[in-house]
Amino acid sequence: MSDPAHGNVLVGKRLVIFGCGYIGRAVAHAAVAAGMNVTALTRNPEKAAGLRGEGVHDVVLGDLASATWHAQIPGGADFVLNCVSSGGGGIEGYRHSYRDGMVSLVSWLRAQGGAGAVIYTSSTSVYPQDGGVRVDETAPTGGDERAETLLATEKFLLAATDAAATRVVLRLAGIYGPGRHHLLEQVRVGEAAGRGEAHLNLAYRDDIVAAVRSVWALAPGAYLFNVADDGAATKGEMVAWLAARLGLPLPAFTGAPAGGRRAVTADRIILNATLKAVTGWRPAYPTFREGYEKILSL
Repeated sequence: MSDPAHGNVLVGKRLVIFGCGYIGRAVAHAAVAAGMNVTALTRNPEKAAGLRGEGVHDVVLGDLASATWHAQIPGGADFVLNCVSSGGGGIEGYRHSYRDGMVSLVSWLRAQGGAGAVIYTSSTSVYPQDGGVRVDETAPTGGDERAETLLATEKFLLAATDAAATRVVLRLAGIYGPGRHHLLEQVRVGEAAGRGEAHLNLAYRDDIVAAVRSVWALAPGAYLFNVADDGAATKGEMVAWLAARLGLPLPAFTGAPAGGRRAVTADRIILNATLKAVTGWRPAYPTFREGYEKILSL
């Protein structure tokens, strides 16, 4: 967050983060390094302790979907980031964390006089397309109850003109990075989930952080962007490269979903051209090769 385009503009700005998991914590760390004043809400005491140890001194324990935290976090934020996870619990967990969480957040914003910009990290799983088609933000959406819950949450924020001047939805592709590299582990154990011919859309953690940063400078309005790398590679290509890089035999594809998933990942290519055109964002890890080389170097 120290690029020349922003310089010292971020110093002293106030950021409130709801949900401090893999992405939220990375954004918090980068924001503190940039001199921002960061407040974080998390329901996990261990994460709260970790955040405080990394310089986020204003950490509130609470469940976003409740209203118990409203009085503990004052308004007037320059930027708000909602990147909560479902936390398990099936479809009810989805609705609680995403839909109910956003309703609570917007209620807090309205009571506090709004914010400059609110960013919500959604998912490219809202797209139902298969068969290798190319998907941008104009593509049809929908599908199962989880997709519909995410879409309802997006729409609720984008319509909340009295909650924030700038409202942004970032639909994230498959998140990977340090400590989160499921495909690499599949190669190491010799068994890869899903289908080798299907395209796998990824976004490296630090590129997602940069995407969040890039939308803070947007003019007032409602925005929707896909966040993915430039790769458009198949899972078979990735597995073959990783196996060669590690000196391991090619793993077998199971044709079944990865552990904990409901279905095999659909075969589609998520396009990132809109985010690039509007904000100037570019992935520092444009393909899986750069991302996994970084992971393997750590």
